[in-house]
Amino acid sequence: MYQDKTLVCKECGEEFVFTAGEQEFYAERGFQNEPQRCKKCRDARKNAARGPREFFTATCAACGGEARVPFEPKSDRPVYCSECFAKMKAQG
Repeated sequence: MYQDKTLVCKECGEEFVFTAGEQEFYAERGFQNEPQRCKKCRDARKNAARGPREFFTATCAACGGEARVPFEPKSDRPVYCSECFAKMKAQG
């Protein structure tokens, strides 16, 4: 029923494909308008509205090293660096 369509991005002017699968997804969600921007421009627009992400520095509860986290650490909960967190996650 759906066929791939080539559209032109209104932001950068590049052509992009609006796939049959994407069209079906849009129809299932009740969206009536086709996308006007390519994925790259949609992502750039979405991230621009968010602003820069703030990181906080804490001491890793496992190794004592520096941990940079995207949330403000609380004294009642342990904080782990990326490496220790990945090890704990792998162990289950």
